[in-house]
Amino acid sequence: MARRAALLLSTLAKMSFQEALTRAREISEHRIARALEGVDLPVAEAMRYAVTGGKGLRGFLVIEGARLHGVADATEAAAAIEAVHAYSLVHDDMPCMDDDDLRRGQPTVHRKWDEATAVLAGDALQSLAFELLAEAKCSAEARIGLIRSFAVAAGVRGMVGGQAMDIAAETAKTPLTLEEITRLQAGKTGALITWSAIAGPMMAGADVTPLRTYGDALGLAFQIADDILDVEGDQDTVGKALRKDDAAGKATFVSLLGLEGAKRRANELVTDACDALSPYGEAATVLRDAARFVIDRKK
Repeated sequence: MARRAALLLSTLAKMSFQEALTRAREISEHRIARALEGVDLPVAEAMRYAVTGGKGLRGFLVIEGARLHGVADATEAAAAIEAVHAYSLVHDDMPCMDDDDLRRGQPTVHRKWDEATAVLAGDALQSLAFELLAEAKCSAEARIGLIRSFAVAAGVRGMVGGQAMDIAAETAKTPLTLEEITRLQAGKTGALITWSAIAGPMMAGADVTPLRTYGDALGLAFQIADDILDVEGDQDTVGKALRKDDAAGKATFVSLLGLEGAKRRANELVTDACDALSPYGEAATVLRDAARFVIDRKK
């Protein structure tokens, strides 16, 4: 078993960023599909649909962070974060929230099925994520830490709290300040990205500080890049409706910093993220490439 794990870690270390990203996405999608085997219901089909076709960045971060700490199999943790991310998108797309018809260039779940199926698919993906984490291949103590931190990152102190702040901003009398929108996005987008980065060292019982710093910077850079794409992106390439925040008069990093200022800030955050990886040397090359990908992507 130890020899097999060492071989797998060696193979992972030789992959390019795109190869590692593709592999991580396939691992997560396959594990979720396996968990749903034998469930012949429309809601299960909607769940499989919701987790297919994304970038798989969060699962990639889990697997790479684990590899850096000698953990060869982080499949369940990677699949768990992708399941929760998919659930958040399914619910976010619904009429009561962002009311979107397209996600990843395809009809959103509530459009392809119906609103009730979308609610249930999201609920079930969230439940499945905790089921998967309970099977994570690490010590019982590390597993409990993973589950607790995951619940915090996904809940009112993390993603859900950020989403609630975002909804409140839509009817606020004055646009959010830069400090307020940074705090909002640290929850809505950043909390799950940071958890993805630190899951690996948590599984290994190692210091999470370098990858927490990396994840915090990466999450904010990711959201700034999203705001830039909302202005400069092509809807067919991005795969969802654009310029909705501007039409609604909501503050974004672009509206507050200007387009060039937002790009400078995103680049500064990528530098911070890469600097945080210095303890790992060349072993963290693909994570540095991931940071650059976050602000160079077209969708």
